[in-house]
Amino acid sequence: MTTASARAFVPLVHVANLPRAIDFYAVFGFRVGDVHHEPGSGEDPVWAWLESPGGAQFMLVKADAPIDDTVQGVLFYIYCDDVAAMRERVLAAGVQAGEMAYPFYRPKGEFRVSDPDGYVLMITHHDD
Repeated sequence: MTTASARAFVPLVHVANLPRAIDFYAVFGFRVGDVHHEPGSGEDPVWAWLESPGGAQFMLVKADAPIDDTVQGVLFYIYCDDVAAMRERVLAAGVQAGEMAYPFYRPKGEFRVSDPDGYVLMITHHDD
């Protein structure tokens, strides 16, 4: 018997510049799994599938309109094993990162980063 349940939930994020976004997310360990270009175009890709060795996945697509970084209404959570080490990696890559915080629900810490299009990333750990 089959069930009608989701197998994955993969966000599609609109970005102003796909190569810039791909480079930014590489800092967190994401790599390109696939890309598409406009037919007949030798220009930058218009869509990309990104994935991490840990199994996280999302898609990027070139936005049809300008990105307003003041109205991004979603937060993306990136879970990692060592939050402090990830923060050092991010800073070493020249990306601005918020201070480490240790709220009661994230005792191993979390920090905030904004991507080049204004999307907020919360970097934290799993509960295990």
